Amino acid sequence: MTLALETTDLKVQLRLDGDWLTLCDLSRLLPGRGVAALLPDGRQAALFRDRAGELYAVDNRDPFAGAAVLSRGLLGTHRGRPYVASPLLKQRFDLLDGRCLDDETVQVRTYEVRAAQGARSTRS
Repeated sequence: MTLALETTDLKVQLRLDGDWLTLCDLSRLLPGRGVAALLPDGRQAALFRDRAGELYAVDNRDPFAGAAVLSRGLLGTHRGRPYVASPLLKQRFDLLDGRCLDDETVQVRTYEVRAAQGARSTRS
């Protein structure tokens, strides 16, 4: 059986320096899975959509391993807060504030992310 992707004109946008950068169609984010997005400065963001439809974005680079792999991590919750566990060394990063749940001295950058109509970047 083949499932069709949902059809929507909603785009995933990430806030960078006051601008909203359009990254992809919302339908590209499957619940429970992440995707990597290349940012204009060459860094990568890991984008996630949980099963409730909430969107999250963090830096894709695992600070422990140095590899851009967090988009391939597993989503979960700890004390009601969403996290992604690195696929390499399994450290968990809070998707709301970037704190490492396993080493309080480490953190990844988080980004404001939204689903919005249209495909152009806007300043707001």
